[in-house]
Amino acid sequence: MSKTLVSPQKLAPPVSSPLRFWHRGQIVNPGNVPPDRTLLDLLREDLRLSATKEGCAAGDCGACTVVVAEAVEGRLQYRAVNSCIKPAHAIDGMALWTAADLAQQSGTLHPVQRALLDCHGSQCGFCTPGFVMSLFALYQRTVAQGQSVDTHIALQALSGNLCRCTGYRPIVQAACSLQADPAQAVDEAPIVAALQTLAAGQPANGDYQRPTTLPALLQARAHQPKAQLIAGATDAGLWITQGLRRIPQIIDLTRVTELRRVMHYPQHIAIGAAVSLQDAFEALAADRPVITPFGERFAGWPIRQSGTLGGNVANGSPIGDSMPLLIGLGAQVVLMAWRHVRGQGRMVHRHVPLEQFYTGYRQSLLATDEVLAWVVVPRPTADEWLGVYKVSKRHEDDISAVCLALQLQVHGGLIRSARIGAGGVAATPARAVQTEAVLVGQPWNEASLATAQATIQQEFSPLSDLRASADYRRKILAQLLHRAWLESTGHSDVRLEDLT
Repeated sequence: MSKTLVSPQKLAPPVSSPLRFWHRGQIVNPGNVPPDRTLLDLLREDLRLSATKEGCAAGDCGACTVVVAEAVEGRLQYRAVNSCIKPAHAIDGMALWTAADLAQQSGTLHPVQRALLDCHGSQCGFCTPGFVMSLFALYQRTVAQGQSVDTHIALQALSGNLCRCTGYRPIVQAACSLQADPAQAVDEAPIVAALQTLAAGQPANGDYQRPTTLPALLQARAHQPKAQLIAGATDAGLWITQGLRRIPQIIDLTRVTELRRVMHYPQHIAIGAAVSLQDAFEALAADRPVITPFGERFAGWPIRQSGTLGGNVANGSPIGDSMPLLIGLGAQVVLMAWRHVRGQGRMVHRHVPLEQFYTGYRQSLLATDEVLAWVVVPRPTADEWLGVYKVSKRHEDDISAVCLALQLQVHGGLIRSARIGAGGVAATPARAVQTEAVLVGQPWNEASLATAQATIQQEFSPLSDLRASADYRRKILAQLLHRAWLESTGHSDVRLEDLT
């Protein structure tokens, strides 16, 4: 593979990218919006739409939740998102609703608002608009489509709204009581038409670029190697709100058609870098159902709707939940760039095993002109057993103290292969190769388990921090292996979610 970079053309200085979206029956064009302006700041400070509240400014509490929708095959797809960490430009060409947009002008409440009123589902008031918007998104994708809402679905929809100060149980009851009201149905046709008109006129250049094809993305990256790549910005948004960083140039991957797909092959699946975390976990769980409860504990619903698996992997946080799982599954990443090969510009790529991708704390092999395009995950074999575990201070919407994934292939009573991915125990997501080595070729029994437990506690040197001490993390690694042994050998009542 040639490593000669494309010579960037002399471009005009970056100009502010237009931002246009549908809101309250019309197209809004705020004008000169900086690339790192958050959606929350745009709504509250620039447009004076104060129904959306700022709580944590970190994507945790859910007070800032709004609903956005994009047109897909003539219909609207609705998502509840955290506006505090979402770049305003990320909703260009979409429709937007805030808590002030649901009731009709006559004063008739939306079914979500009416259900909350009837069930006395009130909080202190500050967080209530976020709850309303999470339920509005739930209503649009379920009740409005003729589907009912049960407690599990309601809890998932509200998992990004953390306030429990007063009326949480009535809020869940309100969600389960939702009934469709044809008079309050969203008239999608004119909104879809407006969004299609906006999509036809999207600009190619600017300080916030939204390429729609893979070649355009790679060429933009070659021309602007210092621009910040984002694919959901659920972590990059924190750099702005918590780190007070300025990001003058951004390239957004989430509009690239090729990277919004999950490709299915006989031996593997390829998850595009713009596939949301929710869709990615669902694709992984289709082959391995044990992943479902693990995926549901990854942050809250709005984060899983906005964030992407590719972004989580490229970010490289040592406490990122997806990487230990993917390492345990033997995943690879596909890195792509636009380079000159024999005098002609073309796309080039390379495959890297995920455990070899990271070179240090939040550092990786990704070159300045490269983009992480796909995550490739092998399909399970007939004799595979998988256990994946997360330990955190909260059950949901929390960061891991320790994460462990164990994949075994046991045949004839002997362990033929083992892969172990671990998070929270090193500067990078890591593979426990020493522990794997003591398991392979051994019977999967208590003696082998004890050897593996002793080995994994010595294999890593975790740090002590606010989430856990180093000693606790080492002990938890050993205990999670014990839990895996119990589960794989048929013991019941090992997981909390299995208890009745």
